[in-house]
Amino acid sequence: MNYMGIDHHKQYSYITLLDEKGEKLNSGRVANLCNKLENFLSGIEEVKAVVEAGRSSYTMVVERYLDCGNPMCGFARIRCPDCGEERLLMFSCKTRGFCPSCHAKRREEWGEWMREELLYDIPHRQVVFTIPKMLRLFFRFKRKLLNDLCLCAVRVLVKFLHTATGLELMPGVVVVIQTFGDRINFHPHIHVLVTEGGTAPDGTFHCVSLFHDDIIRDLFTHEVFSLLLRKKLIGLPLVQKILRWRHTGFNVHSQVRAQTKKEAERVGKYMIRPLLSLKRLFFDETEGKVRYQHSRHGSQEESMDYLEFIARVTSHIPDKGQVMIRYYGLYSNAHRGKMRKIEEKANSILILEQEKPFVPSKGWAEMIRKVYELNPLLCPSCGGQMKIISFIEDPKAIDKIIRHLKLSFQAERPPPCHVAHQELLMAAEDQGEYF
Repeated sequence: MNYMGIDHHKQYSYITLLDEKGEKLNSGRVANLCNKLENFLSGIEEVKAVVEAGRSSYTMVVERYLDCGNPMCGFARIRCPDCGEERLLMFSCKTRGFCPSCHAKRREEWGEWMREELLYDIPHRQVVFTIPKMLRLFFRFKRKLLNDLCLCAVRVLVKFLHTATGLELMPGVVVVIQTFGDRINFHPHIHVLVTEGGTAPDGTFHCVSLFHDDIIRDLFTHEVFSLLLRKKLIGLPLVQKILRWRHTGFNVHSQVRAQTKKEAERVGKYMIRPLLSLKRLFFDETEGKVRYQHSRHGSQEESMDYLEFIARVTSHIPDKGQVMIRYYGLYSNAHRGKMRKIEEKANSILILEQEKPFVPSKGWAEMIRKVYELNPLLCPSCGGQMKIISFIEDPKAIDKIIRHLKLSFQAERPPPCHVAHQELLMAAEDQGEYF
């Protein structure tokens, strides 16, 4: 199997073809035209097969996104018990990381769960791991390597804590895989939210408030090279070549601190932010070009063909079943389940005089209210609380209702850009600050 790496620019792209061992087959500068790319790839069918296979697996996600909020796909019937007002609430696509609306609701729900259920009330640190451009090609066509990259980052942090304290500490770790850069290009990197310290085998927690980026970077470089050598994707000559560079391309940033659970929630929601900002996206209908502002405060702008924009966005859709958020150490499911059993056993003979009140979790309506600044169950006539009375999914009933009400598939308004801190988080990323 061969691999193709593309360094894209406005008029030309630099393309490199590699075999399974990382040896160069061909390279050159190609104009951004379909016929030029076809001529460059003529006779190399394996590369073309890889690209086509990757695109076909994303068809279902894109089709679901295009039907998000479409009345033809069904809806819920809601009624106000006070005044009898009725409305229809369309179904959402619930795609992860692709639909801006559904992803915003998912992010609010996840951030609230993380703050209330997962995180310990101790300081946390965000650590970002990046890899050189030359190595990103392997992670683009072998997406399972991203899972191994997560383990590399976790092992590095555990080794660093051991080096700093001399103890075998187990920290709480939340790992998020991100595949996009500020230009919506393929830029795989790892965001880690880790506790400043960890628990020793005797159960005591030891704090480590000083993180050294240089030490963590060197450990991470060794782990990534060991991974790729073990997978036989690169050879020792390439490793020695990269290590001789003044800047190897490996980078670690760990200067963002979260001292409270609220701050940790905000950093966590930044870690799973959407791949682009709708406020920075523009479409020129006369030329059929998409313009996207990036870099610090949107100071730079890139114009691209709409087909290229679609290709960039869809390249970040995760594979089916791929886990993009992972939990290790104190925050792993195994450890949390073990701690729950210990607490239940310790409190097995405790008799409560009063039963604890049931506190329901915030549902989809609350998430919509946070994102859209609109309560979907609020009656527009009397201001009462509307209730769901039925779900309409039968195609014949759907067609009959749509014809009677003369419904059209058109969103009333997009989510406000200032909600969910999307623009604030992206501005913070440009400035290197979060608080």
